[in-house]
This record gives sequence, C-alpha cells and structure tokens, in this order.
Amino acid sequence: MQAKAFDTKLFKRILKYTKPYKYRYHGVILFAISLSVFAALRPYLLKKTVDEYIKPMDQHGLLLYVMLMGVVLMLETFSQFYFVFWANLLGQDIIKDIRIKLFQHMLGFRMKYFDNSPVGMLVTRSVSDIEQIARIFSQGLFMIFSDLIKMVVVLFFMLYMNWRLTWIVIIAMPILVYITRIFQRKMQVAFEEVRTQVANMNTFVQERVTGMKIVQLFHREELEYEKFKEINGKHNNAWIKTIFYNSIFFPIADIISSLTLAAVVLYGGFHILDGDKFTTFGDLFSYTMFIGMLFNPLRQIADKFNEMQMGMIAANRVFDILDSTIDVQRDGTTIAGHFDGNLKFENVRFSYVDNEEVLKGINLTVKSGETIAIVGATGAGKSTIINLLNRFYEINSGAIYIDDQNINDFTLDSLRQQIAIVLQDVFLFADTIYNNITLNNPAIIRDAVIAAAKKIGIHKFIMSLPNGYDYDVKERGVMLSSGQRQLIAFLRAYMSNPSILILDEATSSIDTYSEELIQKATETITQNRTSIIIAHRLATIINTNKIIVMDKGHIVEEGTHQELVIKTEGYYKKLYDSQFATEVE
Repeated sequence: MQAKAFDTKLFKRILKYTKPYKYRYHGVILFAISLSVFAALRPYLLKKTVDEYIKPMDQHGLLLYVMLMGVVLMLETFSQFYFVFWANLLGQDIIKDIRIKLFQHMLGFRMKYFDNSPVGMLVTRSVSDIEQIARIFSQGLFMIFSDLIKMVVVLFFMLYMNWRLTWIVIIAMPILVYITRIFQRKMQVAFEEVRTQVANMNTFVQERVTGMKIVQLFHREELEYEKFKEINGKHNNAWIKTIFYNSIFFPIADIISSLTLAAVVLYGGFHILDGDKFTTFGDLFSYTMFIGMLFNPLRQIADKFNEMQMGMIAANRVFDILDSTIDVQRDGTTIAGHFDGNLKFENVRFSYVDNEEVLKGINLTVKSGETIAIVGATGAGKSTIINLLNRFYEINSGAIYIDDQNINDFTLDSLRQQIAIVLQDVFLFADTIYNNITLNNPAIIRDAVIAAAKKIGIHKFIMSLPNGYDYDVKERGVMLSSGQRQLIAFLRAYMSNPSILILDEATSSIDTYSEELIQKATETITQNRTSIIIAHRLATIINTNKIIVMDKGHIVEEGTHQELVIKTEGYYKKLYDSQFATEVE
C-alpha cells in the first residue's frame, strides 16, 4: 500500500502516540516559536544598529545594541538546544512505544502469518522502519513547523521595515514553492521504492545467511552472488533517483535565492542613491539576512518534508502489521489448570491453503496418562495434529477437547503452559544452556534444573561441556550437535512440568549414543502424563499404549504394535516391513 503525498489520517494516528508526552510535545512547540522570534529579531536589531548608531557614529548606542544582539543570540541558542533535544527525545519515546506495541502484536499472530511473511521483511518493519518514524519528529514535523513560524515572523518584520523591498521577495516565493512541490512529489515516489528495496535486500540477506550451509553444499555461491548483485543494483538505483532529484532541486533553489537577493540590492541601492528616505543601508544589511532566513527554510522544508514522507511511508508499513487482525489468535477466557490429559479430536478438518485439506475429518481419543504414537508417510498430517492441539493454527471445522472442554475456551498462555513439545529441529537461543532450559523463568532455580538433569540422565553430558550449565551455545545452538540440542530440549520440556508431552520426530536424525540418552529421558518424562510421539524409529513407538496410523489426512489404523503388525495387508504392516524391520535385524 503506497502512502499518499501527505496522508492526514495517518498523520493524526501518529500524533496520538504523543499523548503520554503532551508536556514535552507542547514544550517543543513553545521553543520552536521562541526560536523563530529570536532568529528574526537579530536582523531587525542589525538594521537599527546600522541606521541609528553606526551611521550617526554613536559609540555608546552601538555598544548597547551589540550587547542586546548578544543576549538575543544566547536566547536563540538556548531555544535551539531545547527544541532539538526535546524533539529527538520525543521521537525516541514514541518509537519505543510503537516498537513494543508492534512486537506484542506479532507475538499474538497465528503461525499462518509467519508462514506467509518473510523474516527479513518483519525485521525491517520492526527495526529500520520504526527508526524512520522517529525522524518525523526529530527531522520532519517540528522542523517544518519551526521553519514555517520563522518564515511568518520574518515576513512580518520585513513588511514592517520596508514593504517595497518585501514585495520583491514575495513575488519570487511562488516560483520556489512550485518547484518545491514538484520535488516533493518526485521524492515521495523515490522513497517508496527505496523502502521496498531495503525490505527486499534484508529478506534476501537474512535467508541466505541462515541457509549458508545449503548454499555452499550445493555450490550456489556464484548464483546467489549474482542474485544479490541484482537486488543490490535495484536498491542502488532507487537511492540514485533521490540523489538525482536533490542534485537538481537545491542548485535551482540557490539560484532563485541569489537572484532575489540581487534584485533587492539593486532596487534598494537605486532608491538610496536617488535619496529615497524609505530605504536605508540598514534595510539592505538586514535583508541580506532576512532573505536567507526566508528562502533557506523554504528550501529545507522540501528536504525535511522528504524525511517526514519517509517516516510516513515507514509508519504506513508498520501500521499495516498493527492493523492485521485476521491473523491474530482468538484468546479464550478460562485459565487452564493442570490437565488430567484426556484428549479428544472430533471430526477435525484443517487446511493450510484454502481448498487443500490436510486433515479430513480426524476422530481421535487419548486417555489420561496414555502414551500414543502417530506414524505415517511425510505429509500424512502427523505434525498438523500437534500444531492444532497447541492452537498454532485454527481448525476449519470440528472440535478439540482436553478433559471434555474445548481448547478454544482456554487462554492461550495457560493452554500452552500445560503442553510441552520437543521438536526434531530444536531451536536454541544465543545464550547459556541454563537460560535455554529455563527460558529465563525466575521461578525455576538452578538446583531444580540440576536435579532434573540427573533424573533424566543428561547431567554428565552437560557437565562435560566447558562451563557446564553456563556454556554459551551461540545462535540457534550451533555449538552443539543435533543430538545434544535434543537433550537440552528434553530437559527444557521436563522443567515446564507439562500435563501433555509431545515428541515430534525427536529421534529421527541423531546418533546412537544420544538416542540411548533420549530413550532414558523419554521413559522418565512420559511417566504419569499423556504423551504423543511422532517418530520414524521403531524403538520409540513399539511399547506405546496405542499407535495411530495416518495416510493423506485420514486415520487408517489404530492399535498396539502387536495388534497392527499381524494385519498382513495393513498399512502399518507395510510401513513396518519397509521402514522398521531393518532396525529389528
């Protein structure tokens, strides 16, 4: 969605964020006015000094007025300092509030939103776009307001001093205003393209850096390099447009200002030479300053308006995310306590993409304390069941119950506190092992973590690492093997004391030693709680209470391993013969 040249509705929405800082906001406006008055007063005092004290050679009056101009200059400096400081401070406070609100809003999105939104784009919106909003206040709104006030005050002084010379300046102003308006329109389009290309570049770089192993493994360095050159070229061209427009506008503005000053000096000089008492040398001295004060702000307003436009464009992009409510998860009202763990899926249908159902009327019952396994080919819908139980996605129809209560009735926080998941691809933060286990929960103490690690059999493994529980695993846990990350995930799940435990293919790609540790950990943490295991290895499912066999979104079989393996033409029997039998051998 492209922002308008000046979107009044959007601007009013941004200004609403100033309400908590209304005293500072009004203070900035007050200092902007005082700054304008003091700035315009200096040329007027210069005229008085030249005409009334220098020309008559009054040394006492000259000294007095010079001291007066010094006082005015100090007041102008004081006003300038507080104006700039408070304007920037206000901008930073506002983007702090917006960034918090945006991040909180994104935390409430369904997984579907993140499936369809590039990470690089979301990072751009959350960081650089929000930083640009601050420039609305630090370089845009208040600077423009200050310049406009200064121009009004300057015109007032000029008309009061010599209306004849002032009309020359007024006649030249519409030309500069017209050129400025054209410049603003061109820059608005250019800056929209700049923000688009910045988001594209961030997305590309983030994906390639994250997937660098794949890039190098498949020898795609040259291809990705060429793609990056293309994206970088588009980004460069977008900025070159802004440079080109600036290179045209500012020289033209300077020429108009210089020609206007020349016309004033020429016209006023001839009148002085003709003995015109209405024009003085003081007028010419002061007008050389006044014209700069009048034309420079007008020229700079275009530049500051550009900053404001970029901020408005950035705000528009940020508000697009804040206004996205269709993907926000609906929260229940019931606080979930510790579940008994009875699960029931009742005719559940779901699709990630419209009209392409992944689950096609699933009916499933799990009793409290049971451990069940879900098996099936890739794409059968195994992991989807887990996603729906945690309400990462909303079902199309049907219902899911825990202890005979619809999961939609529970608040999301309390529901997920009672469900722990260990995924195949474990995500660890760039932090210590201890903080990755506790996730900085102050209620979990170190002694409890150590005791739990000993109970499930991984304390020795952790202590074998440098610094033990304080070992920094770096970004995404790259300092650990996949099996070691799995062990940390098991301990993290155990420490959350869940009512329901889910192991989603948690042992499908690890070494034998790690699997032995995980088998022991699994036996410990599944005791006395409902557990669901999605696995590719026979050892993890053979002793479960029930095996659910899925195919193309349907449950095609269910029973124990012994019951299913004797069905000669059964789906599980074929899966066992093709996939699990080699483990037995």
